Amino acid sequence: MTTPQERSLSSTTAAIRSGKPILVTGATGRQGGAAATHLLADGWPVRILVRNPATEAAGQLAATGAELHRGDLDDPGSLKAAMVGAHGVFAVTPDDLDTEREIRRGRHLADAAAAARVAHLVFTSVGGAERGTGISYWESKWAIEQHIAALGLPATVLRPVRFMENHAIPELGLGGISPDGVLRHLFAPDVPVQLIAVTDIGAFAALAFADPATYLGQALELAGDELSPNATVRLIGWHLGRQITYQQVAGKELNLNEDASRAFTAQRGLWRADIPALRHCHPDLLDFPTWLNQGGADAIAALLDA
Repeated sequence: MTTPQERSLSSTTAAIRSGKPILVTGATGRQGGAAATHLLADGWPVRILVRNPATEAAGQLAATGAELHRGDLDDPGSLKAAMVGAHGVFAVTPDDLDTEREIRRGRHLADAAAAARVAHLVFTSVGGAERGTGISYWESKWAIEQHIAALGLPATVLRPVRFMENHAIPELGLGGISPDGVLRHLFAPDVPVQLIAVTDIGAFAALAFADPATYLGQALELAGDELSPNATVRLIGWHLGRQITYQQVAGKELNLNEDASRAFTAQRGLWRADIPALRHCHPDLLDFPTWLNQGGADAIAALLDA
């Protein structure tokens, strides 16, 4: 008698051997790129949706074996064409202050997946989307989740929390470190903040496609670590061999709008990923020190040197 895991592996192997690809949206961005990388490593045929196949990021994915398909989230016809013959879809909608546009794009993706009768849709939302935060650009993700459910699509929802990679980008509103070695944000210095490495979002997408028996119908909040800003800067400073400090500031100092300010100010208890349970499913789930060791510290150093 075969176990559920063996049956899932058998069905996934059959799906891969069928040659039916998984369509990945946002593949030239962080989440879609991570998903495409993990799916290719697992042996899936991957088709990526790109507005411009001539970009460097698209060319790099094509070089790893991905099939490029020109399309746009604002063009439902191009989405339907991209999903012809697809086994599944990894769907991510860009964060957008125009929430109606984001919802419209998400619905286009879900409707096209329903029309194509894909076997599995994986949608990346945001941690806390289902908890009625009142934050408009989180509520838009929840509206898309509800549309997916209303269509009865075979789906998995991933809800990532704050990206570890945000510490290595120059936009202060997203949490980058300034050239003077100061991390400035709205979080209280001693409030634990959950963090996720983007590669692990891709890893969980690949897990979901590989084991539909476990992941279909599930919504997973994703985090790999939980650290206060004070602890975070101590770790960064230790890895870089220089002092990094933290300063709590008001939203207006980071050019954040009211929604974004409310999102970060409400962080205490807002993100609730079960990290031990996630690590049981994905033992290689990165904590923040490991992320620093595996290139994060180098990325932050390059930011500061620039």
